[in-house]
Amino acid sequence: MLAGDERSFNEFFEGYFPVLYRFAMARMNQDADGAEEVAQSTLCKAISKLGTYRGEASLLTWLCTFCRHEISAFFERTSRVRRAVVLSEEVPEVAAALESLSALSGDGPEDSLQRKEIARLVHVTLDQLPARYADALEWKYIEGLPVAEIADRLALSPKAAESLLTRAREAFRDGFSTLTLVPL
Repeated sequence: MLAGDERSFNEFFEGYFPVLYRFAMARMNQDADGAEEVAQSTLCKAISKLGTYRGEASLLTWLCTFCRHEISAFFERTSRVRRAVVLSEEVPEVAAALESLSALSGDGPEDSLQRKEIARLVHVTLDQLPARYADALEWKYIEGLPVAEIADRLALSPKAAESLLTRAREAFRDGFSTLTLVPL
């Protein structure tokens, strides 16, 4: 595809457009036209940056990061308001899910499979969260950024960033618990 092969481009587009479209629909109040615009824009931006893809995350995870940014840009550009997320009352810890990955230290095939499945469920859960929630959780628990830096990135006060992280953890716990049917 980087060499300009049209067939490769078509396969890439046909393979990832439907997934990104569904990803955007879930975050855009089921706005089909907006989700289509965002998915197309995401693929165009990702293709222009494909040479920077390092393979540290799955290609879909990398594309979803672009999609989150495109969704945010869409809402800013159109001055639309995002739908509120219904949260649980309990305060969760996303770290528990991530720590469970490192707790599975066995070298057997079952342990490896379980680690991969938990990692997949963490990614699926993050993909279902509002973009700001997913970004904040990734920055805090995967990149290890301090709250002050997260606040700067989101143009929030540190107190507002802490509040957003709390809501994001609650939303993550709801989603992850639903997928695993095991409370954290």
